[in-house]
Amino acid sequence: MNVYRTQAADCRTRRDKGMCEFVSIGEDQVIERNMALAERKDYTVEDLEKLPEDVRAELIDGQMFLFASPRTTHQRLILALGTTLKQHIDEKGGSCETLLAPLDVRLNQDNRTQVQPDVMVVCDPDKVHEEGIWGAPDLIIEIVSKSTKRRDYGLKLLKYRTAGVREYWVVDPFKRTVMVCWFEDETENDCYGFDEPISFHIFPELAVRIQDLLP
Repeated sequence: MNVYRTQAADCRTRRDKGMCEFVSIGEDQVIERNMALAERKDYTVEDLEKLPEDVRAELIDGQMFLFASPRTTHQRLILALGTTLKQHIDEKGGSCETLLAPLDVRLNQDNRTQVQPDVMVVCDPDKVHEEGIWGAPDLIIEIVSKSTKRRDYGLKLLKYRTAGVREYWVVDPFKRTVMVCWFEDETENDCYGFDEPISFHIFPELAVRIQDLLP
């Protein structure tokens, strides 16, 4: 469970009174809070910077979304997929780099969208900065949680496609499925079970079975 705290002095200058409460929130509460935040679509990166340090949030076209604390399986999958990709890239060489959340990504290089994908591969070194990623990663993997499910399958899919992401995976521990979107040829989009081998489009020689990555 997350504990989101703000200082009283900061609340007096915060535009959103609802974000200035001392409140403990889990996934159900995060969903409710995100529904309330959805009433506004004029947030900017500057608003994210005003949040307390222990509050994770992201921004898509001016709409803000809070994160709940991840579950153990979620973190295991991030680590396993990130490690698999990094090892492959290290063996093959080249300029691609594997990075994990939390790391800010300015997809459109503006102040209205800033996301934190669970796993990403960036092949253009010019996009990698100390503060985060400036532009679209080549590969993004999102691990579904109860509070992120709708935007992982919907809003983020559309946003990543239009921003220039080449490949997008949605790994769903609840359904035990993986949706793979290859935006360079969407006739190759498909859905797989955790027990099936899945090849990466940007690395065709690399395949994984999700169930093999879990204890």
